[in-house]
Amino acid sequence: MNVPVDHLDHRVRGGWTPSGAADAALPAHASRWLSARTGLTPVDTPVAPDSGLPVPESVLPAPVRAVLADIVGAEHVLVEREDRLGRSGGLSYVDLLVRRGAGELPVPDAVVLPGDPDQVRAVVEACASHGVGIVPFGGGTSVVGGVSALRGDKVAVVVLDLARLDKLVSVDPVSRLAVFQAGVVAPDAERMLAAHGLTLGHFPQSYERATLGGFAATRSSGQASAGYGRFEDMVEGVRLATPRGDWRLGVSPASAAGPDLRQLAVGSEGLFGVITEVTVRVRPAPAWERYEGFVVDGFAAGAEVVRGLAQAGVLGTVTRLSDPQETEVALTLSGGWKTAAVKGYLRARGIAEPSLLVIGWEGATREEMLTRRRATLRLVDGAVRLGVRAGETWRHGRFSGPRQRDALMDVGMCVETLETATYWSKLGDLREAVREALLRSLTAGGRRPIVACHISHSYETGASLYFTTLVPRDPSDPVGQWRRAKEAASEAIMGLGTITHHHAVGVDHAPYLASEIGPLGVDVLRAIKAELDPSGVLNPGKLV
Repeated sequence: MNVPVDHLDHRVRGGWTPSGAADAALPAHASRWLSARTGLTPVDTPVAPDSGLPVPESVLPAPVRAVLADIVGAEHVLVEREDRLGRSGGLSYVDLLVRRGAGELPVPDAVVLPGDPDQVRAVVEACASHGVGIVPFGGGTSVVGGVSALRGDKVAVVVLDLARLDKLVSVDPVSRLAVFQAGVVAPDAERMLAAHGLTLGHFPQSYERATLGGFAATRSSGQASAGYGRFEDMVEGVRLATPRGDWRLGVSPASAAGPDLRQLAVGSEGLFGVITEVTVRVRPAPAWERYEGFVVDGFAAGAEVVRGLAQAGVLGTVTRLSDPQETEVALTLSGGWKTAAVKGYLRARGIAEPSLLVIGWEGATREEMLTRRRATLRLVDGAVRLGVRAGETWRHGRFSGPRQRDALMDVGMCVETLETATYWSKLGDLREAVREALLRSLTAGGRRPIVACHISHSYETGASLYFTTLVPRDPSDPVGQWRRAKEAASEAIMGLGTITHHHAVGVDHAPYLASEIGPLGVDVLRAIKAELDPSGVLNPGKLV
C-alpha cells in the first residue's frame, strides 16, 4: 500500500502516515503472533493531540522577524504554535514517542519558507549577523536528530523549510544531467524526469517524503543503489548558501583540480551551508523490470551468495537479503509465512533457516533485462526459487515499513532501526555483535525482543547491515529503553564497522564520530565550519 503524501506539507504529525490517510492497521493475526513471540500485551498509545504538547513561546527578536519578513514576505515567516510544532524534530522512534507524551520536543522559534536560492542566502546571512540558529528542513525524515531545533548558545533558532524550492531548473539529456532545487520531494523528481524519459533511480525507504537536498546532505543510499549508485555517486554539482555567500561546486565530470570540494557539501548535514540546488546524474527510465524471491538456508550462506554477485559485478539493481528473523517477521506480519504449505515446501528442499533474498533487474529492453538476470542466476547457488510473486510482493510494499511502525507503536511496541556497514570478512562478526548487544539490553521484565537484520546494500569489498528491533515498550521509561539499547549497539559497532551507512550522524551518532575519523578528522571538520560559518549558526549541535 502506497499512501500519497501531501508534498507541500512537510510537517511531522506524530507518525509517517499522513493526516487523513488510512493507517496500516496491525492485523489481528499479527497482534496474536507478537503477543506469543515477544510477550506483548497490546495497549492503546495514540499520538497526543497538538494541543496537549508543550510549546514554549517564540523568543525570536522582533527586529530579526522584521528582517526575515522583508526577505521572504511576512506570510512566509511562521510563528504560530502549530507551524512551529510541525517542524520540531524528525521521525525517529524517540521523536515519535515524544509525540505520544513521553517528553518534550525542541520547538523552533519560527519557520521561514524562502522562495528561491537567493532568498535562502539572504536569510542565512541575516541570521548569522543576528546570532540566530538555522536548521535546514526538507522532508523531516531524519531518524538521528538531524533536524532537531537545537538552540545551543544562540538567541533563537529558526527552521528553514525548503518546501518552496520545488523546481526542476534544467535538464541536459545529452549529458544526462538535471538541476533540481533542494526542496523537491523524491516522487516529484521522478515525475518531472519521467516527462523526459529519465529517472534518478534513488529509492530509499524515506522516498515518499524525503527531498533531494536532504539526500545530498546525508549521503543517502537507496534500495536500488546496486544499479544506480549511492546519492553521492549521482551528485555532479551543488549550490550552497553560506554565511560567507553563495558557493557553487562542480564544473565537469572529473577534475584533478585539488580535492573534490563537492564532498564537503555532500554529507555535511547543513553545517557548512544550506544546499539550495543539486545537479544530479540521471539515466533513461527502464522499460522492463522483473523482481523475484529466493530462499537461502541461513544468513551466512545467503551473504556468501550476495558477496559472489557483488564481486562478479552481477548484482541485480535491487539485491536484498533478510536473515531468518526478518524473514519470519516480514512474512508473518503480511500473513503469508506461517502456513504449513510454505513451511513444508521449504523443509522438503532442505531449508532449515529460511533467509529471503529479493533480486530485481531492469533494462531498456526485455532482452537486456533478461541478460542481466541470467548473469545473476548463474551464481545464485543453493537457493529455492519463490518466483515473481514473492519479488513483486516486496516491491509493492517497499515503502510501507514506516506505516507499519506507526501501527506497532500504537499497540505499545518499541520498534526502531539502526544500520552499519563493514567489509565482507567482518560481516558475520558485526551482525552477531550488534544482535547480542540489542538482545542483552532489551531482554527484561518478561519482554522477549526480536532483532532482525538484512543486507540492504552490497559492494565489492563489503555490505551494509540494517537492523530492526521489536520489543514491548517499557511504560516506565520508554525513551531510556531504546536509548540504552542504541548505545549498546553503537559500542558493539565500534572497531567492526561504520557508525552509520546512510542515516547520517546528526545528534545520535556524534559521540562516535571521533572513533571513526579520529580526533584530527574532527578538528578538520571544525576548521571548515569555522571558515564557512564563523558565528556557528548553521544546524547547531549536529555532526561535530
